[in-house]
Amino acid sequence: MAHKKSFLSGQRIYPDPILGGVTVDRLIDETFLAYNGGRLQKACRLFCEKMLQEDVTIGLSLSGALTPAGVGRSCIIPLIKAGFVDWIVSTGANLYHDTHYGLGMSLHRGSHEVDDALLRREGVIRIYDILFDYNVLLDTDNYLRAVMAEKAFDKEMGTAELHYLLGKYLAAREKEMGVVDTCVLTVAYRAGVPCYVSSPGDSSIGMNVAELAMRGVGPRIDVSRDVNETAGIVYAAKQREGKSGVLMLGGGSPKNFVLQTEPQIQEILGLADRGHDYYIQVTDARPDTGGLSGATPAEAVSWGKVDPDKLTDTVVVYADSTIAVPLIVAYAVSRVKPRRLKRLYDRRDDLVERLKKDFLVEHERRTRETVKAQQGG
Repeated sequence: MAHKKSFLSGQRIYPDPILGGVTVDRLIDETFLAYNGGRLQKACRLFCEKMLQEDVTIGLSLSGALTPAGVGRSCIIPLIKAGFVDWIVSTGANLYHDTHYGLGMSLHRGSHEVDDALLRREGVIRIYDILFDYNVLLDTDNYLRAVMAEKAFDKEMGTAELHYLLGKYLAAREKEMGVVDTCVLTVAYRAGVPCYVSSPGDSSIGMNVAELAMRGVGPRIDVSRDVNETAGIVYAAKQREGKSGVLMLGGGSPKNFVLQTEPQIQEILGLADRGHDYYIQVTDARPDTGGLSGATPAEAVSWGKVDPDKLTDTVVVYADSTIAVPLIVAYAVSRVKPRRLKRLYDRRDDLVERLKKDFLVEHERRTRETVKAQQGG
């Protein structure tokens, strides 16, 4: 009986009836009390009460077709502008489809119960229940190839620089059109939020880069730069008692890329660290199939990805991102004042140099120890 009181110390489940005019944050606090509703409430409170402190650097991962569904404009843009996201890892597809909005193109609500052969004949593309003209793809491809053939792109670069430049060109187009904040890329460009893609060849942006490469022009993507820059961001975040938090929408390669920063620091570079401090994931993936998308924060501890002492500051919400993310964002923007922008894009080189300096010192120390051991003392 010694532990009975602690077992029964949680919020009492006795909600008032929902009335008209209730705000989203109150609805979540007062009625999301159990199961994945309870997990969503925990995610909202963890995000607002701990992750959005000034000393926390927040990485966001995006997978699944979120920008075509409008989540980029409705949710990611407000997070960036409020300083609630400091760096992003996305699928290339999300940033490609985000570009449609920057170019003023239209995507439409439709139905998943349509004849796809008929859609193909009519030149209509379907992403589940989102429909748009095939020319949206062709016109976006033409724009991307024209822009990426410009001199500014004709060099070796990481994906953060690639998407920063695309955001810059799209921002100039916004100015011509007399609009602003049309897409994630332009908002991230203005805010200095670096946008990485973990598998740059696996999207239409990468496919267009490949087309340019066949003509001997365009960017040459350096994936090692992405690995070192993201590790540098997290390494710097943990210095001087700072913290690192990750908000992962979906799973897949972007989830791994934000999390692998810690194994890169500890396992590969041999530097001391304990893992990310805060972990929120929204996913529909199960853990029992062994895939990374459904892997739990507890499993991530074994890899050094999550600080074992911070497991209470982790939560997985098993829900569709198009349902959960608007609720999390609405909760956050109603509860927390905007944070100062960290502008990590502008600091990438310095962060990598700091990481490199400490790595080389540690590497030299270990080399001396190895030589000494081989010499017998």
